[in-house]
Amino acid sequence: MCPLPSPLPPILITTPSHAFLATLSPLAPLTVSTFLSLLPYTQKVIHVRWSGEGLWIPLGTSNALFASLPYENNTAYPAPGEVLLYPGGVSETEFIVAYGSCQFASKMGVLAGNHFLTITEGLEELRMLGESVLWEGAKEVRFEVASEEM
Repeated sequence: MCPLPSPLPPILITTPSHAFLATLSPLAPLTVSTFLSLLPYTQKVIHVRWSGEGLWIPLGTSNALFASLPYENNTAYPAPGEVLLYPGGVSETEFIVAYGSCQFASKMGVLAGNHFLTITEGLEELRMLGESVLWEGAKEVRFEVASEEM
């Protein structure tokens, strides 16, 4: 893993209809470093199945990039705007973005994920995105380092 840049760069999260700015957590340095190595990252986001009010980006069961990550700043109860990475094990590797009441879980039970990113701007729009994904289906989401003009 690369050393973390200082200061940590802001992250821009966009969907076709929403934009959010987020802050990386220095309490999860290995997770942050691995995440930064992916950027820019585009994927589909869907609604969680077991966790309440959250958005889910499944990464599959054989994601070697994340497999060796330890627990860092881990929680099963993310607050709205908190983004977790579950590196795999009992369930598949995945990102989860809480937009409301959320207990991170799989069909095997409660999970803990590494809280590495927190939405700091646009949080008031996050519930609208969550409900849109719930009722309308998957949306494209993109994570990238925010430009200096933001």
